[in-house]
Amino acid sequence: MAGTAQAAPCGDTAQGFEAWKAGFAREAAASGVGQRGLAALGAAQYTHRTIAADRNQKSFRYSLERFMELRGSSTIVAQGRKRRARDAAFYDALERHYGVPAGVLIAIHGMETGFGGFMGDTSVVSAIVTLTYDCRRSDFFRPHAIGALKLVDQGAITGATLGARHGELGHTQFLPGNALRYGVDADGDGRVDFYNLADAMASTANFLRQKGWQPGQGYQEGEPNFAVIQQWNAAGVYQKAIAIMAAQIDRR
Repeated sequence: MAGTAQAAPCGDTAQGFEAWKAGFAREAAASGVGQRGLAALGAAQYTHRTIAADRNQKSFRYSLERFMELRGSSTIVAQGRKRRARDAAFYDALERHYGVPAGVLIAIHGMETGFGGFMGDTSVVSAIVTLTYDCRRSDFFRPHAIGALKLVDQGAITGATLGARHGELGHTQFLPGNALRYGVDADGDGRVDFYNLADAMASTANFLRQKGWQPGQGYQEGEPNFAVIQQWNAAGVYQKAIAIMAAQIDRR
């Protein structure tokens, strides 16, 4: 509480960012962030394009049909079915362990990064720290900023690791706080690497299961597991698109 009380106020411009970081560093240290994480915080830069992206989120404005067209849903489904067939043993093992069908995981992977084709061009730490400093949604992003700094401490990311404009990282674009909480070392190398496909897919399945996924139940709108898909992304068109594409990918 003392660190929070001493922290500089949020801001709407880059002015004041460095002073705010000094206050946030005390809060982070009080939350258990170590020296590597604090060093990454100190090096974080105010990211103007992150703020621009946050002010211009278009997904909420589109119809479902237009959204799916723009996001290339037919391509995601076609490629997703090939991936499902090619790596059947891998996805079947995930479903046995977590109860989440392959189609859901593959649809998320395709939607988020084009199956790993583009995982971001912005420093994860700088983006998430910028959003925590920004007044619009500071409280929402604060635990994710702490999470990002702890991921640096663990060696899962560095201050230079690139992700999306809002600080999401890896194949399926986890927010850092969720990455810290739900990450799984699926390949057994001793670290959780969200840029490794096995770790990313297992972590995504674990997130959905921990959020209440009911194995064997439906996931279309109105069915029990659709509420879990809603916890992955806030945009209604995104949620519906994932459910529709997942069913098409899962179709045998």
